[in-house]
Amino acid sequence: MTNQLDGRVVVVTGAGRGIGREHALLAAAEGAKVVVNDTGAAADGSGRDESIATAVAAEITAAGGTAIASTDDVTTIEGAEKLLAATLEAFGEVHGLVNNAGILRDRMFVNMSEAEWDDVITGQLRGTFAPCRVFGAHWRDRSKEGGDVKASIVNVSSTSGLNGAVGQSNYGAAKAGIASLTQIIAQELSRYGVRANAITPVARTRMTENVPGIKELVAVPEDPEAFDVYHPANVSPVVAYLLTEGCPATGKVFYAKGGEIRQFQPWSYGKIIDKGARWTVEELQEEMVDLV
Repeated sequence: MTNQLDGRVVVVTGAGRGIGREHALLAAAEGAKVVVNDTGAAADGSGRDESIATAVAAEITAAGGTAIASTDDVTTIEGAEKLLAATLEAFGEVHGLVNNAGILRDRMFVNMSEAEWDDVITGQLRGTFAPCRVFGAHWRDRSKEGGDVKASIVNVSSTSGLNGAVGQSNYGAAKAGIASLTQIIAQELSRYGVRANAITPVARTRMTENVPGIKELVAVPEDPEAFDVYHPANVSPVVAYLLTEGCPATGKVFYAKGGEIRQFQPWSYGKIIDKGARWTVEELQEEMVDLV
């Protein structure tokens, strides 16, 4: 079946290249009107190229879809507000927000500079917070005015944050924060007709192709007939499903690689010891063994 997003207006940040571009293309192919947002920055956040977003919007239009380009910086509330305003001006409404924009600056933790930490936290976590905050407030206001809101937010976390990855303390901390943010806003915005979920994609992107060891792992198969497990387009159907009006999922995090989809379980309690009174350090040296 096609046109699963017919009548929906979807905004995708970081949609100029890689996974974000695939999300935008599939959303349009499924009938959505798409806002392609991208500043055109390099993977480390430097530079700017407004033609990147424009090219993807033109590609969608040439294929018979409907799209506009946006180069607003979504790491700020002001930029997110401009993005929302452009969306409403073009299409009058908005139903989906995919927060895919982000940057990467890997460094071993004890060598990491303040700027490398702050820039990645800003590019990833604040770049998710600002659009969620602005679009969430818009949908809340519409709901309070009596509108029938059926909106969906899809954020992008990472196994680097949920499982850990050496050399990515800044990126992992941001991505773990995005997963937690997703669960919390899902609880807060549900009363206004808004769902929020996250994905942890495993695919070939600008951020993976240059990482030693990973580059070889995610390479295109030598056999042209083989399934390209790490093609970024493999992740997009999961995002499109989460954007559909009838999708019941909210507050969830899904792992997506190739044809494999897993549900992440949230942090949960494990083993427990309970003395019923205050412990001594000596007692804990004995009893904590079962926990550690």
